[in-house]
Formats: sequence, C-alpha cells, structure tokens
Amino acid sequence: MRLESLPKTKELKNVKRVGRGPGSGMGKTSTHGENGQKARSGASISAWFQGGQSPLYRRIPKRGFKNTRFATKYAVINLSDLDKYFKDGDVVTPEILKERGIIKKQLDGVKVLANGTLTKKLTVKADRFSSVAVTKIENAGGKTEVI
Repeated sequence: MRLESLPKTKELKNVKRVGRGPGSGMGKTSTHGENGQKARSGASISAWFQGGQSPLYRRIPKRGFKNTRFATKYAVINLSDLDKYFKDGDVVTPEILKERGIIKKQLDGVKVLANGTLTKKLTVKADRFSSVAVTKIENAGGKTEVI
C-alpha cells in the first residue's frame, strides 16, 4: 500500500486560501460575491418586493365594492343597561338615553339587544330591536315601539 493510494480524508484536503490576489481565482471578494442590495447597510427588503418590477397587487385591477362608508351604524344598548338606569314604568327614548349619558351618539339610530335580564316594566322606543329583546321586554310586561 502506498501513501498516494489512500483515500483522501478531511485532514489531507487542501485548505481553500481566499483573498490571495486575482491569480488565485479567489481574490478581491474572497468567494463572497459582489456587493448587492442586501450587502448595503440598513437594507431591509419587504417580503412582497419584486426587484423593482411593478408589484402583483398593482398589476391586477381593482374589483368589488365596500359598503363601510354608507353602512348604517347603530348605537347599541343592552337590556341589562335599561334595567340598571330606568325605574319601573319609565318610557325609554333615544333622546333620554343620550341625555343620561348611556349612549354617546345616536348615529343612524338605536338598537336594543337582549344581553342581560329585564325585571322592570318599560316602554322602549328605538329604531331596531333584536327578536329575543322584544320577547324579553314583553315577558317583563313592557312594550316595544319602532320609531
């Protein structure tokens, strides 16, 4: 067996000597490539950046319609609030709710929701009622009126 016929192991392989001039083929940038966009200081490229080409979300035409600008927004009040702030036999209107500071703005109207229990007999005047709220108010002996 001769020394040159032995299989080359990690210890016997030549070390790559980088940065030793242009003649070595591994000079100048020492196998690290040219300085590009990611090599600059403070470089942070967003995930959707497409190398300066017009991005996909701008190439595809707009579609659809969002109704948020014209949607009706209601001031919401629960039965638990009515039970807390009003006495037996009172009439509840949006104006009274605003005066007492229970709702901040009337917006496009007032909607009564069925969260909580109602133990008092009230006449409630509002723009909208949930179906469960109507049954709970009537079971307590009160009345509902849609404005």
